[in-house]
Order: sequence, then C-alpha cells, then structure tokens
Amino acid sequence: MASAKIKKGDNVVVLSGKDKGRTGTVAKVMPKDEKVVVSGLNVMTRHRKPSQTNPQGGLDRVEAPMHISKVAVADPKTGAPTRVRFETVDGKKVRVAVKSGEKIDG
Repeated sequence: MASAKIKKGDNVVVLSGKDKGRTGTVAKVMPKDEKVVVSGLNVMTRHRKPSQTNPQGGLDRVEAPMHISKVAVADPKTGAPTRVRFETVDGKKVRVAVKSGEKIDG
C-alpha cells in the first residue's frame, strides 16, 4: 500500500455526494477499508431502542465513514481541493500541496 496522503487532523474538502463542497477535519482514517470519518459531515441518524444504559432511547446522530476517494486535502493557502505530493526537505519526507506548493505537514 502506498504512503497515506490523507491523515488524521487534515482539513479536507468533500468532492462528491450529499456533502459536496463542504470542508471538515479528518477524525479517523481506516486505511485497510480505504475510508475516512470527517467530523460534522456524512451524518447518519441511528434509531436506538430503549435499554438499561439508555432508558429514553431515541435518535443518535453518528458520523459515518466515507470512501477516501470522495475527499481531497484542502490547500493551506486557498482552501480549495488539491492533490498531494511528497518532497524531501532537510532530509525529511514532507507532504506538499500540488496547487500552491505549500507544505501541509508542520
């Protein structure tokens, strides 16, 4: 498997689906499943039956995972979606936005 271009904590833009164009922060990355969870986006409603731990029951809003191909890293300069390439800077492998050339990693 190739190096991960999207990591936890990255700002991403959704490219397709009901949240197209919206931005959020990656909360979780599942590389084996090729999925990401973006906080505040792709929110699904779960109907919960009453139980001992939750006697009221009701509706829970949960962020569902989405395929990694549906998101792109947001350019640090403009906020637009961009591809990512790797460069070596001072002997360290660094992620760089293709559109602006800005470093994504601190």
